[in-house]
Amino acid sequence: MTVLSELRMRPATAGRWGWDASTTARLVLAGVVIFALLVGANLATPLYPLLQARLGLSSLDVTVAFSSYVVALVAVLILAGHWSDHIGRRAALVLAVLVGLAGGAIFAAADSLLMLSAGRALQGVAVGLATGASSAALRELLPHRPDWASRFTLLSSAGGVAAGPVIGGLLSLLPDPTRTPYYVHSGVLLAALVPLWLLKARPAIAPAPGKPAFKVLAPRRPAVSRSARGAFWMASAVGFLSFAVFGFCLSLAPGYFASVVHADSRPLIGLLAGVTLGASALSQLLGTRGKYQVPVALAVLGVSVVLVGAAAMWSSPALLVVASITAGAGQGVAFRQVFNEVAGKVEAARHAQVISTVYVITYLGSAVPVMGLGLAVAAVGLQSAVVGFTVLCGMAALALAGVALRAARA
Repeated sequence: MTVLSELRMRPATAGRWGWDASTTARLVLAGVVIFALLVGANLATPLYPLLQARLGLSSLDVTVAFSSYVVALVAVLILAGHWSDHIGRRAALVLAVLVGLAGGAIFAAADSLLMLSAGRALQGVAVGLATGASSAALRELLPHRPDWASRFTLLSSAGGVAAGPVIGGLLSLLPDPTRTPYYVHSGVLLAALVPLWLLKARPAIAPAPGKPAFKVLAPRRPAVSRSARGAFWMASAVGFLSFAVFGFCLSLAPGYFASVVHADSRPLIGLLAGVTLGASALSQLLGTRGKYQVPVALAVLGVSVVLVGAAAMWSSPALLVVASITAGAGQGVAFRQVFNEVAGKVEAARHAQVISTVYVITYLGSAVPVMGLGLAVAAVGLQSAVVGFTVLCGMAALALAGVALRAARA
């Protein structure tokens, strides 16, 4: 089956050669694509100070550029989150890689806030197309291990987001620091596109007989079965809070962290920005058990986030690092558990649609609170705004811990 026939939802071409990859190879490829796209979407984190200086951007401009990525991503999840259920996982991932290449090229060439925002928006479209497709592909490849499918999904996602700032900081040491990271990343995406294009795809869910393709792909209202609604809303709430914290780490945090550690090294700032997300990714490998793990993990997240804000007041780099690690670990354990619960309760034919809806709410946490934080910085300054933001996030995490504790006791 060719990519074009998948996009048209046509039957496979008889006798066409293709790479009949093993399940392991398919698992690796699905994870690598979403990982690489998220790395590209977050390469800019340690570069924002350079872009601010080169283009004359304010803190609010940085949050606008960052949020354009999230807004585009959310829009695609709403409008096209279910597409891979019909065109196939491979075709959706191929589209995502092509759009990601275009987004990186525009961002690298940007000479204005408008071009930066356009490049970021295309990166958001790419991640949106890949999110539901990669999650559904991993679940289909591990039908009897839904827990590990969720772990691989979150490990690839959180790992890509965490690695982006670190890789961006290291690549910025090369000549032309605001463009070179994207040139290197484009080469990686092109390398991933080759096996993805040659892969022999498995059948997609065909449209109903006589029903035009455009109607099948048209936006649809999210629907969650009654048995999965509680898990859906808990996963969405934890995701929203998590990405509010991650959004801060990936947008305004570089300037904040630099003030705490009294350094302006881009690799160091990129590493600090990725600590929370890296701890979240590594926590996916932990085999934690127990009915109280979600409330405990959320409580750890809440206390840790408050301590991140306190680190500047006390000028303590050590506290910043430790609190960032524990915040990421708490988030990772909590989100893995609630994500796995909703993924296990959703029927396979609507998996991509429902998981995409969870991510719609989750990614809004990276846009709405972070835009509010940008406005607060303009009004009261970076340190005061960060302290207020972290206190609010900490209170929200503790409130969710209370809800989860009550559910665990029921």
